[in-house]
Amino acid sequence: MFSDNKKEKSMAEAGSSQNLIAQGTKIVGDLTSEGDFRIDGTIEGNINTTGKVVVGKAGLIKGTMHGTDAYFEGGFTGKLTLSGTLTLKASARIEGEVIAGKLAVEPGATFNVTCAMSGSQKATQNAQQKGKSESEKTA
Repeated sequence: MFSDNKKEKSMAEAGSSQNLIAQGTKIVGDLTSEGDFRIDGTIEGNINTTGKVVVGKAGLIKGTMHGTDAYFEGGFTGKLTLSGTLTLKASARIEGEVIAGKLAVEPGATFNVTCAMSGSQKATQNAQQKGKSESEKTA
C-alpha cells in the first residue's frame, strides 16, 4: 500500500519538472525555471533555465535564451547561450547569435548565426599558456 503511493508520488514529481508550452499557445514575456521545457507554441521574450529545452517542429522562440542543453526541431531567432550541447534536427531554423559548449547539426538544418564555442575558448587559452611556458623554458 505504501510503496504504491511512493511510486505514484515520485512519478508525479518527475512529470511536474517539465514545462509544456502547447501548439497554438503564444507567450510574450520572460520565463525562468529550474525544470525542463518542451515548446510547441511561440515564446517572444527571454528564457532562463538550468534544465533542457526541447523545441518541437511547430515551436518558435524569439528573444534570448540561457540554459544548459537545447534540442531544436523548430525555430529560434535571437541570442542563444548554452553551457552544454545545442542539437539541431533537419527541420530546425536558427538565426542570430549562438554561444554553446558543443554543437550537433543534422544535414538540412538552417543555421544562419554568428557562433562561438565556449569550450574551445578554454582549450585554446590552455594551449596558448602551455606554449608560453614551454617557450620560456627554452629561452
